[in-house]
Amino acid sequence: MNFDNYKIIPNYKTNKTDLFLASEEEILACEKTLNIAFDEDYKEYVLVFGSGILGGTYVRIFLPETIILTLEEWRNRITEYWFWDEGKEVMTKDQVLSSVRIGDTFDGDEIILYKGEYFVLPRYSEMIYKAGNTLEEIITWLCSSGILTEAFSEREFEPFDPSDLENN
Repeated sequence: MNFDNYKIIPNYKTNKTDLFLASEEEILACEKTLNIAFDEDYKEYVLVFGSGILGGTYVRIFLPETIILTLEEWRNRITEYWFWDEGKEVMTKDQVLSSVRIGDTFDGDEIILYKGEYFVLPRYSEMIYKAGNTLEEIITWLCSSGILTEAFSEREFEPFDPSDLENN
């Protein structure tokens, strides 16, 4: 993954740039537990940047532990509040429920991984978007396509403690 234009900025609450990274062991344990395979971009991202918000507080990629800890609640919520019928040609409800949520956006769009491909479940649309085969492709799509938000090139990364996410 190309991190050339990524810049770490201080967390707005702590004013620190401490990173909260995943380990190789945590990545492997998550893959084994959920019977999935992360692409190399995802692995590199959580090993180099870890937990935080990218792109002007827009994209949040979860650490493996967060993915596991929030998966059941996420699937229950998707089951109860399913409304992406316009996107059924892209993914069925059963396929979405077999996927893994690896992140989200500030606007509440869900980033999911299904059989090695990334998709987006938008909060304000009934469509489902296939947005790439790598984490870099999904980040580029989210920040540059102009479909879910106005396109932007900024790639500032604000780290945050993942336990803050788990407690909310």
